[in-house]
Amino acid sequence: MRFATTLDGQPLLVAHDRQRATPIDDLAPSLLAVLQQWPALQPRLAARAAALEAGATDPQSFCSADCAAPLPQAPQWLDGSAFLHHGRLLERAFGNPPIPDFDTVPLLYQGASDDFLGPGMDVPLPSEDDGIDVEGEFGVVVDDVPMGVTPEEALGHVRLLVLINDWSLRRFGPREMKAGFGFIQAKPSTAFAPLAVTPDELGPAWHGGRVHLDLHVHCRGEHLGQPSGSAMDFHFGTLIAHAARTRRLRAGSIVGSGTVSNDDLAAGSACLAERRVLEMLQTGAAHTPFLRFGDRVQLEARHADGRPGPFGRIDQRVVGASVPNQPRAFASASRGSR
Repeated sequence: MRFATTLDGQPLLVAHDRQRATPIDDLAPSLLAVLQQWPALQPRLAARAAALEAGATDPQSFCSADCAAPLPQAPQWLDGSAFLHHGRLLERAFGNPPIPDFDTVPLLYQGASDDFLGPGMDVPLPSEDDGIDVEGEFGVVVDDVPMGVTPEEALGHVRLLVLINDWSLRRFGPREMKAGFGFIQAKPSTAFAPLAVTPDELGPAWHGGRVHLDLHVHCRGEHLGQPSGSAMDFHFGTLIAHAARTRRLRAGSIVGSGTVSNDDLAAGSACLAERRVLEMLQTGAAHTPFLRFGDRVQLEARHADGRPGPFGRIDQRVVGASVPNQPRAFASASRGSR
């Protein structure tokens, strides 16, 4: 099943063709409420989805540009650093001391979950001097997770998969990391692709607790990279179990993978910081600039053969914070099908 949320908060089931959708607010008022009632609602949702695919319902047209984040707000947003290659690159470039137990204990921080951005919303930020960066990653949305769950059990609590742009302001990151209290200013509102999907929608591309899709990232019209989500060193079950070691997680909590990163340099990067680090290591200086107001970024997951994944596309523009945060229509080629 593929879920979306309209700009006015209405939850939808979306057909595989991404042209048609049907409201489900008669079953639950929001996607969060769906997750909170998942055992009871899942059979009815599956029947509704089957009817939508069969043409047995009166659908409405679907357009990604009219979507908010699938969960505009969530009980919790936990982001990891599950691709160790990314962390090791930054250590080498900046001479940072190794993080204790980096290879054996997952890194997670708790971010803000009160103001997620939809896939076509402008991204208002205060200054071009803050090191504006894209961070492409995958994430999972869970139902209620008990304290002390094992990694294998944790995977059984994954209800939805999502595609994320975890916007970053690199100017603030080093200071906040040294402070040891987690990110605040370094992490503005996170953005999501329009569709949150059940794991079965990925078929064999979801196994081992990993999303085996390539994450294609474009900045300013330039292809930045297409690293694969299959390279996670800590799979999502391990991340969830780590977070639930001393507490339970409530339904609707989102756990992110951190920046997708591959050892194979031909795959490119999912963030500008990683490209800049590689430039520093190869030439002694970074040449790629961070983003400026007016720049656009696009993220889309694809199968190895080039077929688009099920999440749709993130397509956003960076703007000065004085510009109202209004939804922006995608290019006409993106409408309905992305």
